Amino acid sequence: MARIGVLGGGLVGGVMARDLAADGDHEVTVVDRDEQVLADLSRRLPVRGARADLADADAVRRLCAGFDLIVGAAPGFLGLSVLRAALEAGRDVVDISFMPEDARTLDTLARERGVTAVVDCGVAPGLSNLFCGRAQARLDRLESVRILVGGLPVARRWPWEYGAVFSPIDVLEEYTRPARFIDHGDLVVREALSEPSLVELPGVGTVEAFNTDGLRSLLDTIHAPFLKEQTLRWPGHIEKMRVLRHLGLLSAEPVEVGGVRVRPIDLTARLLFPQWRLAPDEEELTVLRVEADGRRRDRRVRLAWDLLDRTDHASGETSMARTTGFPATIFARLLVSGRVRRHGVHPPEAFGGDETLYEHMRGELRRRGVSFTEREEQIGDS
Repeated sequence: MARIGVLGGGLVGGVMARDLAADGDHEVTVVDRDEQVLADLSRRLPVRGARADLADADAVRRLCAGFDLIVGAAPGFLGLSVLRAALEAGRDVVDISFMPEDARTLDTLARERGVTAVVDCGVAPGLSNLFCGRAQARLDRLESVRILVGGLPVARRWPWEYGAVFSPIDVLEEYTRPARFIDHGDLVVREALSEPSLVELPGVGTVEAFNTDGLRSLLDTIHAPFLKEQTLRWPGHIEKMRVLRHLGLLSAEPVEVGGVRVRPIDLTARLLFPQWRLAPDEEELTVLRVEADGRRRDRRVRLAWDLLDRTDHASGETSMARTTGFPATIFARLLVSGRVRRHGVHPPEAFGGDETLYEHMRGELRRRGVSFTEREEQIGDS
């Protein structure tokens, strides 16, 4: 029986803990600083709780030494320090943190410790990376990749047209971090929320797409002259976020208010999250589309993946938590079993050429009620 530590008991961390503990094959401990979160999870699930501040790297390192494998679910701003502490403790890691830094800077550390870290292992980044790696392996030449992804409440409500399905501070990070993409082979940087356009998606309707910085490792691992990721929201939401940013309310630079220095983005997150919180019976959805165009021999080919998942009413778990958490728990089991053993820090696209692993991921997701389709079609002239 493997001892698994889930670092972070939030919206996604709780779902991952439940999934890892479901079959009784592993001893699962959730680490969080919020005692109420731990008490709630321990009451509902066959897991243990350990209180710790994930910002305390020394405490994280000591805790990690007591586990066989670490699943990282910390907020993005803590992601790199938590990952480093786990690697320094000599533990394999699967991580979903949307950290601003490149986790691969810790590759040497992981190799020195003889451990494996699979990072950005959610839905996007995560499954989107795996699909991109598969496209690159299946085509002779990759010409373009476009990723569209979003988590949305099914019912649209004024004024935000949105409901937060993961850490609100990480949501706001998407609206402020400059977006990087590849255009005609060159790295291009645009401000977040730029180049909005309307997209029609089957089963969803009309949504608005805008640039976000979600390509991350794909910028140098996927070799195509055109690469772009865009986030999806209901039309109208983007303009409101632009106004907040223009006012400075998404700034991380402290300002003084009544003799107290505060970061505007922290205040904004604190005020928005209660308004963005989904009601207990409110349905939401997660949609992901990846389109990869290229050539195989003398034919122009498009490979496309579509995922559409909705709230699981039986468990009450959100689709975003499921589609983000399950790829990580599936990889965690692969590491624990020894079926994946590749020392260093690796994003999911590194495994895209492994047909057996890809089909295993597909089957395990389907077994958990999450399905995606893959199709291939000829496009344009040969």
